[in-house]
Amino acid sequence: MPDLEAAFLSLINEHSGIIYKISRLYRDSTEDREDLFQEIVFQLWKSYPSFKGNASTGTWLYRIALNTAISHFRKKKPDIRYTDTLPDVAEGLPSEEIALRQERFFAAMKQCDDSEKTIIALYLEGLSYQQIAGIIGTSENNVGVKLNRIKSKIQKLIR
Repeated sequence: MPDLEAAFLSLINEHSGIIYKISRLYRDSTEDREDLFQEIVFQLWKSYPSFKGNASTGTWLYRIALNTAISHFRKKKPDIRYTDTLPDVAEGLPSEEIALRQERFFAAMKQCDDSEKTIIALYLEGLSYQQIAGIIGTSENNVGVKLNRIKSKIQKLIR
């Protein structure tokens, strides 16, 4: 059991960033994010002994994290208000402009459905179309089509 526990803790440490991002996307308050983070880790721990390696550990982790977040989200419908900020992606812009863009982006994201949030979150995490397709169970081509539609939707909502 100590080897299993050590391997699991290593996996959580390696992927804590995506678990936090998923928690951030589906929960608003710090307390709710922490609760969701813990619930995701708990669900991963419950599933870890039966993980057979048919998919990559990253794909397995994403699926469980997203399914947990979505089911947790449906159990407790929040009044989502995104207040945290994204990393500074617009070099040279004043911090007020960056904050305004981030606020608009999160306001647009609130209007996306769960599947759209999932796809855009995975895309923003830097996953390939192939990896996203494996996680959500669709084709790479379908991921590309959906991603283009989501991008257009978000751009229209931001304007």
